[in-house]
Amino acid sequence: MLINISWVNNTAASETHETHRQKLRIIALAPHIVESLYAIGAGDQIIATTAHSDYPAAAKDLLVVGNYARLQIEKILQLKPDIIVAWKTGNPADDLARLEKYQLKVVYSNPQNLEDVATELQMLGKLTGRSQQANTLAEQYLAKLAFMQQHYANQQKIKVFYELWSRPIRTVAQNSWPQQQIELCGGINPFADAKDDYPNVGLEQVLVTLPQVVIQPSKSTKGDPDSLPWSQWPHIPAVKNNFILHPDADKVHRMTTRMLDEIKILCDQVNVARQFYQQQN
Repeated sequence: MLINISWVNNTAASETHETHRQKLRIIALAPHIVESLYAIGAGDQIIATTAHSDYPAAAKDLLVVGNYARLQIEKILQLKPDIIVAWKTGNPADDLARLEKYQLKVVYSNPQNLEDVATELQMLGKLTGRSQQANTLAEQYLAKLAFMQQHYANQQKIKVFYELWSRPIRTVAQNSWPQQQIELCGGINPFADAKDDYPNVGLEQVLVTLPQVVIQPSKSTKGDPDSLPWSQWPHIPAVKNNFILHPDADKVHRMTTRMLDEIKILCDQVNVARQFYQQQN
């Protein structure tokens, strides 16, 4: 049997390069980055992260070097990471500029739409020498997303209000992450065309829209005690018919594969409401 020596050498070089990448020490500056690194098998490479990086359980033991408002530059420099994976829109821009000024290698996570979860997985796979695992996970994610998009594409629209925050009342619009999820489930957001992705709205503005479904993301299935007390407005269809939904905030607000599993549950709940209102007409 003839063996292509060039192919053998190239393969060996590729494997050596991949092994090297699997040993790179990484600082991951956002919960969704941490979660995705663990998902592709690169969790052991993370040496530090930011506050609220709590999934999977092992992530809770990671050293914390900052939060969404400020990074601990000196501590990061002392750790001498091989790579920093930063969140383009979720980390302080001035701190990221300082890290680059110190000639640290900074790679950016910048998901803009639901499909980008797969793109990010593939990027992290190349970065850590785990392309095979990352590509498999990305393909599974995209297949599930495509199925959901097709399933809900022609469903009758239903009016949805998304309560992101209650003091002041903040909702979602434009190309925000939750707005894309509402559209995926076949919902209509009365504030979708607001100027900002996360606009503040008045209580009267919300009540006059008469939402058929209200989404209150929460870390508890019982809801957040600081959320709007919807029971005070029994004339609202969502209240009258008990369609106040409480998806897991950590899952729906993080750009990871776990997000899609929670959105599937949310879409199913929205569909129950849709069928109810159809029967009423």
